[in-house]
Amino acid sequence: MAALCVLVSGCGRLFRGLLASPAATSWARPPDRGFREVVEIQEGKTTIIEGRITETPRESPDPPNPSGQCPICRWNLKHKYGYEDVLLLSQFIRPHGGMLPRRITGLCREEHRKIEECVKMAHRAGI
Repeated sequence: MAALCVLVSGCGRLFRGLLASPAATSWARPPDRGFREVVEIQEGKTTIIEGRITETPRESPDPPNPSGQCPICRWNLKHKYGYEDVLLLSQFIRPHGGMLPRRITGLCREEHRKIEECVKMAHRAGI
């Protein structure tokens, strides 16, 4: 039993050391994703399709209502979404389907309730 405890504690120190080293941070964190451009290259009868990373725009667009307290209010989307807008709703749910809390999403109370209802409706509809 004591040998097992020594083995487990030794392995824990080893993994902590690997994760703390500067070389480990390069493989522990995935590379940044950028915008990709799809390029088709014809070489005889062979077609090569590849995705090349393009320059990402450094400037983000200014929201129409910068004084809004949540992202929905800031971008004037208050009454412009429903349960069919899966791209919008997917930003506020966890991978297993539950809602993210308000402190993470930054939504105001009213919009959080609306998004929550839309997510429930989308689940029921099978979207």
